[in-house]
Amino acid sequence: MTSTDSPSRAAQTPDPNADGVDPTLEADVFARGCNSRAALQNATGRWGALALAALNEGPYRFSALRRRVDGVSERMLSQTLQTLERDGLVHREVLETIPPKVEYSLTELGADVAAKITALIELLESQVPKIVASQASYDARNQLSLSES
Repeated sequence: MTSTDSPSRAAQTPDPNADGVDPTLEADVFARGCNSRAALQNATGRWGALALAALNEGPYRFSALRRRVDGVSERMLSQTLQTLERDGLVHREVLETIPPKVEYSLTELGADVAAKITALIELLESQVPKIVASQASYDARNQLSLSES
C-alpha cells in the first residue's frame, strides 16, 4: 500500500464509546483493561458463584436466597446481587404484593454462566475425597518442612 492508499491516522484509530472502551478490541480476560475481567471476578467470587448456582435452581426471594447461600451476610448478598444484575446475569423483579417482595432470577446470559459454574461445583464435589487427601498430604509435608527449619 502506498502512502496515498493508506487511510489517515484518524481513520486508523477507532473512537472509544462513551465508556472509554474500544468496541473493536477483542475480549481478552488476561488484558488488564478488559471488561470481561471484572465480570469474571463478580461471577466467580465466593458469593457470586454461590448466588448464581442457587439461582440456577430457580427464582428466589431475597430471604430464601440468603438461607440457601449459608454464611453470606445480608449486606454482602445485596451487593453481590446488585453487581450480578449490573453485569446482566441476574434479573431483579419487585412483586406487587403487600408488603412488596423482591424476586431474583437468572437472565439468559446468567443461566449460561450459572450452568458452567454449577458443572464446576459438581465436579469439585465429586472429587472431595481426593481433595481432602491432597490437602492432608500437603499439610503433612509442610508441617515437616517447618519443624525441620
